[in-house]
Amino acid sequence: MRIPVPTPRSLATQLFAMQAVLIAVLVAGYALFTYVSDRSQAEDSARRQAMAVARSVADAPSVREAMGTADPSAELQPYALRVMRDADVDFVTIMNPKGIRWTHPSQDEIGKPFRGNIAPAVAGGSFTETYTGTLGPSVRAVTPVWSGDDVIGLVSAGIRVEEISKRVSGQLTALLGVAGGALALGAVGTYVINARLRRHTHGMNAAELSRMHDYHQAALHAVREGLLMLDGQYRVALINDGGRELLGVSSEDEVIGRSVAELGLPAPLTGALLASEPRVDEVHLTADRVLVVNTSPVSGGERRGTVVTLRDVTELQSLMGELDSERGFTQALRSQAHEAANRLHTVVSLIELGRVEQAVDFATAELELAQTLTDQVVAAVGEPVLAALLLGKTAQANERGVELVVSEDSRLDDGLLPPSLPSRDLVTILGNLIDNAVDAAQGSVRARVTVTAYAEAGALVLRVSDTGLGVDPEHAETVFQRGFSTKPAGPGGRGLGLALVRQAVTRCEGTLSVAEADGGGAQFEVRLPLGTWEGPAEPGHDREPAVEAERAVSGRTVPGGHA
Repeated sequence: MRIPVPTPRSLATQLFAMQAVLIAVLVAGYALFTYVSDRSQAEDSARRQAMAVARSVADAPSVREAMGTADPSAELQPYALRVMRDADVDFVTIMNPKGIRWTHPSQDEIGKPFRGNIAPAVAGGSFTETYTGTLGPSVRAVTPVWSGDDVIGLVSAGIRVEEISKRVSGQLTALLGVAGGALALGAVGTYVINARLRRHTHGMNAAELSRMHDYHQAALHAVREGLLMLDGQYRVALINDGGRELLGVSSEDEVIGRSVAELGLPAPLTGALLASEPRVDEVHLTADRVLVVNTSPVSGGERRGTVVTLRDVTELQSLMGELDSERGFTQALRSQAHEAANRLHTVVSLIELGRVEQAVDFATAELELAQTLTDQVVAAVGEPVLAALLLGKTAQANERGVELVVSEDSRLDDGLLPPSLPSRDLVTILGNLIDNAVDAAQGSVRARVTVTAYAEAGALVLRVSDTGLGVDPEHAETVFQRGFSTKPAGPGGRGLGLALVRQAVTRCEGTLSVAEADGGGAQFEVRLPLGTWEGPAEPGHDREPAVEAERAVSGRTVPGGHA
């Protein structure tokens, strides 16, 4: 037989029970206090009433006159009964100074001694007391009847304690009725409020809510993707560790409650977070990351907030760039293979025609042309990564009808670049600048892209110019923003290459500028710090003798000028 285990009460039920008990205790306490207070007040009121009646009777002239007759009871008894009825007291007893009764509610008690204290009244004073007499416990007042300076009789008026209790009980009944109504109203209100609370908590008890909170916190901080929740005023209500890392913001306590506009994020990203409409897979750049942003408003009729997810695609974007480069290399190789096949057919045909010498000359000329291009690039740029990039981009540019040349001013020896300049950032910077220049130069007269790379004054200078239409000076700053482009959007979107260049330059603490090239078109220049290394001086500037001697020993030549 399975023993049923009682499930914990829900939080709403516990709150309802607690509030009901609290209201009941408060009402019971108030009722007890009121009962004690009202009883004390009722006894004081009875004492004052009894004393007033007794003094009124004692001061009546007819009472003094009746006391001097042979049979005082004959006149005083009817009078006392009328006073009892009119003054709403339980007894009015008139007696002689020795305490022998002349009046009493019970006819049989007339002529008998008064039960109670009379000494203070015989001495001329008035007093009240609670005493148990023939009618039971009562609150009574005793006062003397004066005739000149002599006490000729006593008057006692009283109210039974039972009647006082009845009065208090009546008030207590009314109080309990009001208290019961208040308890019922409070219970109904508490039930309604807690019913609403049960709906909001889905009937879960405190332990379940605590456990869910723990799961929520563990899951929130375990997710590597960034999660950001904004309230209706676009203030940060919640952010996980991944969100703080991706946005590069300070600790959670300093971020919570602040507006998105105060976080110091890039303007396009801030605009996306402040937008009222949802955003789906938008690419945005921070200082050192490429983020995919999704926003979704919290449903519920009125605007309650926004849920934002952030995904870091910096590595993915870099891999996509490398894939694009590989795809370009593949296309270039396919083109080169096609051209090589044509040349090989030409050589074979010349041999079949008996023109052996012409075949050798033709093959040798093609080989020397390819080797000359390779030697030119390697001689100017000894850095393997940049040299390989330039050779690949040269083939790509030729495929698209654009001539890519490395200027004579270029000079970068192998091992020159410090570890502080990652090869990936250099590929991102120079590769995107060349791609942008090839796009701009394609279709122009004598389409050409010129690349210059050299080191000077502790900085690496990369300069790319083209023969395109150039950049409007008004767009000199906006051209580096994500999404800006003067070309129609393609399948992969536009306006990201130069934004990635600026991001990489900023990450390397360099500078990026755009100006008009000498032959028209645009000229982009990047300067990246090389640390403490001191490169050759600017072409045309004087150099220190020690540096000049070092150049002579190492065999490096100084550029003779740059575009």
